[in-house]
Amino acid sequence: MPTLPWTTPNTPPAGAEALVFASRFETRTLWGAFKFFLRTPTVWRHVGRAPGAYGATLKAQPFKRTFWTLSAWESPEALKGFAASAPHGPVAAGLRGQMKDAQFLTWKAPTDDLPLDWKDVLRRFR
Repeated sequence: MPTLPWTTPNTPPAGAEALVFASRFETRTLWGAFKFFLRTPTVWRHVGRAPGAYGATLKAQPFKRTFWTLSAWESPEALKGFAASAPHGPVAAGLRGQMKDAQFLTWKAPTDDLPLDWKDVLRRFR
């Protein structure tokens, strides 16, 4: 799967601040990567209609068993609401046993800087 393009569910206000959330998941097996891959469209549609979501993208390296997400949110509450709600919440819980490693980063960014650059995000994970 190539990198999914940045999608903007809700237009962010100019001159505001967004909460940025990035994640890196590595599955234990290729079978786990396949399961992650199969569930991606459901969660992708969910983020596309999530209240408070300013944007999101996904980078997948299924043969390396690694998936990266990047999203921008109106507030921590908007992100938490998305993460806990269906289908994201149940999908994430169902994949926990497939994960070898998971890393999460958050930071603030001006909404005028959206969409964010993957090079910067990957650098932050190093």
